[in-house]
Amino acid sequence: MTDNNAILHAGITRFSPAKINLFLHITGRRADGYHNLQTVFRLLDWGDYLHFLPTERITLSTLSFTTTNALQQADELCMQLVTLTGASTITSHLADNLIIKAAQALLASAISLKTLPAQLQKVSISLDKHLPMGAGLGGGSSNAATTLLVLNELWQLAFSNVQLRAIGATLGADVPIFIFGQDAIAMGIGEQLTPIDLPDQQYLLLTPNAHINTAQLFAHPELRRDMKTLPVNHIQDQYEHFTQALSAPYCNVFTPIVKNLAPAVAEALQYLQRLEPQAIAVARMTGSGSAVFLPLDATLATNKKQLADWVANAPCPAHIVNNLQTPI
Repeated sequence: MTDNNAILHAGITRFSPAKINLFLHITGRRADGYHNLQTVFRLLDWGDYLHFLPTERITLSTLSFTTTNALQQADELCMQLVTLTGASTITSHLADNLIIKAAQALLASAISLKTLPAQLQKVSISLDKHLPMGAGLGGGSSNAATTLLVLNELWQLAFSNVQLRAIGATLGADVPIFIFGQDAIAMGIGEQLTPIDLPDQQYLLLTPNAHINTAQLFAHPELRRDMKTLPVNHIQDQYEHFTQALSAPYCNVFTPIVKNLAPAVAEALQYLQRLEPQAIAVARMTGSGSAVFLPLDATLATNKKQLADWVANAPCPAHIVNNLQTPI
């Protein structure tokens, strides 16, 4: 049982992990302008931390909330309930931060469903940021997911994991995987998730200083949008084709475009490709960039000097990371 008095005094600190895409296919364009994709998400043991400190309770006049204007009312209520520190370098206006947007979306859903409690605690959220922005690691989406999970608990809103994923999908296509909390095959715009069992893996991850506009990439005329949708059981059975290796048909459709648009990404990828024979693996990009990674053979895990040399000689910030072994 949760000790509410202990939480009130100490707060809750939660890990907000990064993700990588082991491959990333686009299988078609939707009528609403979005693209259908197929990918395997892998969660990492590297990420941010969020600290949630509940303070005083405020009594709500629930009769004053109407389902027809839920979002505006949620925005106003969120201003009373939630403060955020540690995010000023990410967004110039805190209201634009995905953490605040997640709190607003959660409140709006509770208002719409008429499940808002009579009392809610004010919460001070502080962000300890480690993940770079615009790297394809899902940092902002992960922060939003963590916020949804923790505030749902603190405010006792009783949304299920499935409901939270639906709320998260309104904030971004990568949010649901972090609520799902484990490695998964994703389809649709990223919200259709099936768990996948993969062997533990270590990675050399590089984060070049390059920021590519995602909308520009999705609109690029050379982007391949006709990859065949693969059966889920086929992906599970053939995991060796995209974990260490990256053999056809598996690929990241954004890689050739990003390499041409961002020389820093091309340089980082070339660095990793020179290490492929020793790693016994294939380097690749995650998401739409800019981070790239190289899976490492198990025999390298104990060769700390070799790994330290690879990190030290990388052309941009480099990290040795592992898959997240405990589901969120």
